[in-house]
Amino acid sequence: MALYAAYASNLHPGLMAQRAPHSPVRGRGWIHGWRLTFAGEDRSLEGALATIVEDIAHSVFVSVYDLTHLDAQALDTWEGADLSLYRKIHVRVSLDDEEPVTAFAYVMEDYEGGLPSARYVQMIADAALAAGAPEDYIFRLLTRPSRPAL
Repeated sequence: MALYAAYASNLHPGLMAQRAPHSPVRGRGWIHGWRLTFAGEDRSLEGALATIVEDIAHSVFVSVYDLTHLDAQALDTWEGADLSLYRKIHVRVSLDDEEPVTAFAYVMEDYEGGLPSARYVQMIADAALAAGAPEDYIFRLLTRPSRPAL
């Protein structure tokens, strides 16, 4: 099994139950030294898509999953890894009440910038809430600049 650090909309336990139905959540925690941002505005009707970039002053809230091989393949397809939309990187995750673990995360293969849609930002905030993210993290999500919903 591979450990996967889910952020953005993949934080939602219901979505992950559909996307990786055989893979249990191991815990939640933080990727320190990274921040959530958006990129690839021209690749989606939702505007820019979520990704993470290194930034020593920030942290990204994540849920960590023990992915089965088949669920990992399905998630690669869902995330567009086979189309070079996202690529996998390894990150250190500080889990609640556990030693840090190494997990993979998807990062966008595009420039940072562009605005996500307000609907997409709300979906990410709802996912963070469902995953148990702190209120201040959710507030920061909801106050990000976004473009009006279509």
